[in-house]
Amino acid sequence: MKTIYKSLTKIVFPVVALAALALLPACNDNPDAFELTNGVPVVHYVRIPDAVSADSLITSAFMGKTIALVGENLTSVKEIWFNDQKTVLNTSLITPTALITSVPTVIPTVVTNKMYLITQNSDTVKLDFKVDVPAPLVSNMKCEFAADGEVAVIRGNYFLSVAGSENPNVIFTPNIKATEIVSYSLNEIQVKVPAGAQPGPVSVESRYGTTRSKFWFRDNRGMILDWDNLNANGGWRSGVTSDSDPVAGITGKYVRFKGAMTADASASWNEDAFSFNLWGTSNGRPEGDLFSIAPADAVIKFEINVTQAWKSGALQMIFTSWATSGTNSYLGDGTTPRGLWIPWKATGSYTTDGWETITLPIKDFKYNHEGVGLDLASAGNWGGLTFFLWHGGDQAKGEDCNPEICIDNIRVVPAE
Repeated sequence: MKTIYKSLTKIVFPVVALAALALLPACNDNPDAFELTNGVPVVHYVRIPDAVSADSLITSAFMGKTIALVGENLTSVKEIWFNDQKTVLNTSLITPTALITSVPTVIPTVVTNKMYLITQNSDTVKLDFKVDVPAPLVSNMKCEFAADGEVAVIRGNYFLSVAGSENPNVIFTPNIKATEIVSYSLNEIQVKVPAGAQPGPVSVESRYGTTRSKFWFRDNRGMILDWDNLNANGGWRSGVTSDSDPVAGITGKYVRFKGAMTADASASWNEDAFSFNLWGTSNGRPEGDLFSIAPADAVIKFEINVTQAWKSGALQMIFTSWATSGTNSYLGDGTTPRGLWIPWKATGSYTTDGWETITLPIKDFKYNHEGVGLDLASAGNWGGLTFFLWHGGDQAKGEDCNPEICIDNIRVVPAE
């Protein structure tokens, strides 16, 4: 085997071949016609495969980024490695003078800052090329309301130890660094919540940077119902609340749905066991909508703990006008838009591992009780809130079940 070292040299090179290469997938109906050639490839430079960015020559790229090699005899390339990670080559994207590929999405174990082009004769051309690893991606928490001393689970990507440490760092608001990382992987950190942590974003620091979460830990913005200070009293049904049955509450009381449900939930009507109605005018809420964020930019969040399997029906989340009171006709009138959440549908059954945070876009609150699409509610129709486990159309038909569903901290916050 022969190893050949090359440097990336910026030269003036026609981009016509590269533009033509981008069209190959559409016009080449016979990708098997590609044949490896002999000899050694020569790379003049690497660039972004976009005709508009013809002058954007690069010597590094983030993982997953598509790049184009421009040079000579590139049809002799059998494999390309970035550090110790092999990329996938699509022969439809290779010509003698241009080759399009993507930087591998796996973080390299051995970092050499080299790209290796290997031919069918095992000749290797080495090029200086750095793979950039992103700063941590902090997506969500399993439960945003973990107590001090409890283990919080943070999910995302690119969780790596910081230089000189065995772990990434986790910093809670107001700038309190966690002292105990229970465990971590590339996609998840289990961390004990430090004493004094307050509502606000969480930051994760790795060797490649620091990222501040868009979500808030113990998010107290836009709180509608926490069942301790904010309840649904005054509505048709205020909901069955508990602080210990069947599970301990997060910080106190929660609303509980519990009872028998038939496979076709539309055949039963158990409003007492499976609903609450918050009517703004009857509850003493200020006149107007419960939130001021534009629906397209808002999500509804709540914590849920499902202890007994949920196998039929939909959780209907219905916003009504502030003045709604004295009637529950909107539950099945066919015209009041709502969100329908059916988490058991994918597997046939749904339970949780303790309290978990659920996030649902308000822009999807556009169905009637049978799952028929409607227009999103207009302003002035977001002043009350009803949750009702019932119906949902054919998509919500499942199995007879006796679910136990606990819900707390219902809030509307900006989408992340």
